[in-house]
Amino acid sequence: MRDLFPALKKFSLAAAFGVAFGLLALGQTAQAANFLELNFWLSGPRYDGNLPPCEAKLGAVTSQFAEKESTFWNSTLQITGYDRVHEIAFRPWQSDNTPRRYCGAIAMLTDGKPRPVYFSIVEDGGFAGFSHGVEFCVVGLDRNWAYNPACKAARP
Repeated sequence: MRDLFPALKKFSLAAAFGVAFGLLALGQTAQAANFLELNFWLSGPRYDGNLPPCEAKLGAVTSQFAEKESTFWNSTLQITGYDRVHEIAFRPWQSDNTPRRYCGAIAMLTDGKPRPVYFSIVEDGGFAGFSHGVEFCVVGLDRNWAYNPACKAARP
């Protein structure tokens, strides 16, 4: 059947846009934030750069590795000792970035294989930002490929 009211369709669409625009135009204007709404407590990061030496966080790497292996990979593999612990870099980027100390070592595992391990100590990187955090990668055991290839992403 032939459309008898084409002009009425165009008019109703225009009227709908006009009503929507009118409602938006008659709304309240934006106001500036009052004193209590300002972010006066969020003044920005204040990093000290006081990070412990690499040797101080080897226990954290050992315990986190054992927990990850047993929980996620159903493995009894553990780190039994370290050799050649050394610092790779300290704050390798601009000074306003989160301070990190990058370290490397050779880890001896319960399977008898020595493997390189790379880890970083992060200021305010612990639980809820209250302490130093540790991120690590054992070469050959990065099963979820978080730092692939060969733990390259765990280094600076």
